[in-house]
Amino acid sequence: MNRLKLSGVVAAGLLWQAVALAHSPARTEEFGGNDLRDIRLGMSAGELPETGYVDFACADDPKRTLTGWKNWRDCSADAKAMRAIRFGYDPFTSRDGTMVAGHPAILTLLIDDTGHVAGLQIETDPKARLYIRKKAFLLGIQAKSRYGPEGWNCSEGQPDAGDQPVGGVYLKERCTKTISGRSLTVERNLFRRPDQDIKNFVDETRISIVRARE
Repeated sequence: MNRLKLSGVVAAGLLWQAVALAHSPARTEEFGGNDLRDIRLGMSAGELPETGYVDFACADDPKRTLTGWKNWRDCSADAKAMRAIRFGYDPFTSRDGTMVAGHPAILTLLIDDTGHVAGLQIETDPKARLYIRKKAFLLGIQAKSRYGPEGWNCSEGQPDAGDQPVGGVYLKERCTKTISGRSLTVERNLFRRPDQDIKNFVDETRISIVRARE
């Protein structure tokens, strides 16, 4: 790994530790912290904090806005009886906007039919400025570290016809892990499609944290 890439990984690690994804777990196969700020899987919708979050809307119908977590039933349930709520950080408490480890992010909370948090999705924002977006694939590294570096099952995808590396790197990675009642999926992509110019490319991290099947 060259020095430039290594420095980017280290910097991303420091940023992840600085955000309110608090209480880093011990390096064991157990996890006891929150999954995002003061949100964790299993808590009831009534326990979700009333301040610090804004822009509530149904993920499947963004025009259907909500006044808060309490209106989760206003969103349609999917085939698994889950209701997906899109949300962001309140700018009064998060001056830089909705950021996870220094990356602009799109956040979605899944609430089951019993009114409990059953999942959380974190995606890097494809509309972020280029100088930030080009590091989006690094967020996945820190996500895996947060839940413990061991026990991940990872696979590498092969390039589609015409796909090209970006900065000498081609990445299509999907990693999964189950820990403390959570089923984790971290997907990282970095490549350029044949129809994209030098300033356009796929650079993203998608993190899914859902309740594991018993």
